[in-house]
Amino acid sequence: MPRATDLVIGRRYTGRVSALLSTISAPVVVETLVKRSRFIARVAPVSTPAEADSVITAVRKEYWNASHHCVAMVMGDSGETQRSSDDGEPSGTAGVPMLEVLRQREVTKVVAVVTRYFGGVKLGAGGLVRAYGSAVAAALDAATLLRRRTVCSVSIAVPHADAGRFDNWMREWVRINDGAVGETSYHHDAEFEVMVPMELVEQFDVDVAAMSAGLLMPVRGQERIVTMR
Repeated sequence: MPRATDLVIGRRYTGRVSALLSTISAPVVVETLVKRSRFIARVAPVSTPAEADSVITAVRKEYWNASHHCVAMVMGDSGETQRSSDDGEPSGTAGVPMLEVLRQREVTKVVAVVTRYFGGVKLGAGGLVRAYGSAVAAALDAATLLRRRTVCSVSIAVPHADAGRFDNWMREWVRINDGAVGETSYHHDAEFEVMVPMELVEQFDVDVAAMSAGLLMPVRGQERIVTMR
């Protein structure tokens, strides 16, 4: 097999990509103050509406004496499920602008809860819209985004003598082409798993054939959705 240092890595694909809506890695809480009103925004990653409801319930319990707990959430791989609540604020001044921020940031599987402690000064409809939207935006600014992509799980059996060189080549290919390294197991051969972006599966086959002089045969597995930093 040719040495990894002698190999040409396929160029990054610049056409249609398999990117999906992003999500966040962990819950974040950010507090802002607007004319003496406290706005405590919590954004959290969730997989189901039930998980989102648990987050909302926990916030209500923690800030039990607050004036409002307004909510927005986006669920589903394509953000097809969306909900919002003004929780007593004037209609359309809280949940909707919060939801609009989630849409604009192109995130899904995220719930946002903004708790308000009224400070004695009325903000008006426009002020509320800006305050609630800005609170969610500030929380998302502080969160770590995870990109989600549709990939194909590809497995490759490599003779042990060539495993090190292939591993180096594979990691470089993944770095350039925005893929991911899966599991590696060692039996009769070294079994590598590579998460290949769907639009690059055929190119990956070509690149593997070129780097191995046709000796290695990628085997395509299931389509998956993975998250990447």
